[in-house]
Amino acid sequence: MTAGFHSPLPPARTGVADYSAALLRALQKLGDVRPDATAADVHLYHIGNNQLHRAIYQCALASPGVAVLHDAVLQHLFLGALSENEYADEFAYNYGEWHRDRGRQLWLARATSASDERYFRYPMLRRIAECSRAVVVHNPGAADIPVYAYLFGVFGFLRESKRLLAVLDAFLRLREAIPDSTKIALLIAGDFVSTDLARACNPWLASPGVYRVPYLDEREFWAAASAVDACVNLRAPAAGETSGIAIRLMGTGKPVLLTEAPENSDFPKGSYFPVPAGVAESAALFDYMGILIQDRSLGRDIGRMAAEHIGREHSLERISQIYWDLLCRHAVSPSSD
Repeated sequence: MTAGFHSPLPPARTGVADYSAALLRALQKLGDVRPDATAADVHLYHIGNNQLHRAIYQCALASPGVAVLHDAVLQHLFLGALSENEYADEFAYNYGEWHRDRGRQLWLARATSASDERYFRYPMLRRIAECSRAVVVHNPGAADIPVYAYLFGVFGFLRESKRLLAVLDAFLRLREAIPDSTKIALLIAGDFVSTDLARACNPWLASPGVYRVPYLDEREFWAAASAVDACVNLRAPAAGETSGIAIRLMGTGKPVLLTEAPENSDFPKGSYFPVPAGVAESAALFDYMGILIQDRSLGRDIGRMAAEHIGREHSLERISQIYWDLLCRHAVSPSSD
């Protein structure tokens, strides 16, 4: 096995360089460890919160391996490397599109970032944690820093059949049940169709961890869709419809919770979480949401299967060909074409 080793090394004037030099010598006694290797069986990346680590961070995203976080906050790395818009994008990726303005405020006040505790409250670790095969930290304090909230999303017109009250109930019970409730959040995006449902939901919408935004245009929808970790898209009673929101989210590889119904029976088993309608609905929601938080790899596997199915069966090219063939068969005067 060959291992790539990526870190500042002496004469770089940083404690990380000294630490890494000693570690490199020890590792090379155990196997084939190559500094700055472009190809290896596994890579070890030393990530710190300054510009000495900028290129290493980019390599860690491009060729994921084991990331060592010498700092459990990467704010100052991003403040020194990104433009205002890039920083706002990165902040929204970590903490949700609805926090983009907060990111811009932090960018504008960045001159105080060395001592202002706000910059240490948002570690900006989501991207490196998501892509790495493993993450190493050096102390319990670093291990305790929440990387980011697991974000569930509900999208579309909000009517009784979307089962929003059941979703809110399961989510809030889950927040009470897990040790660190700040690590999960629920985004509800869309306009209420029913004023009665809006009145019933309003007290719940003010609960901690619940974020409410109105109708999203196309650009805003895709930004929010990319931010969520899983989508809850229930329909009961159903009306024979296939959900465009489900198709879009599944196509991006996000795990989706769908009502177990004939309308969803053509999705392969294992490509979504089937939520039974009726008395078992609330318990299933609670269980599935808890599983997703605890086992991110399962969510990724289900999302991958969903994306493969959607890419194969729901591509625009395939659907348009089916429509065209149907039109040709039923044309009044078929042409030679």
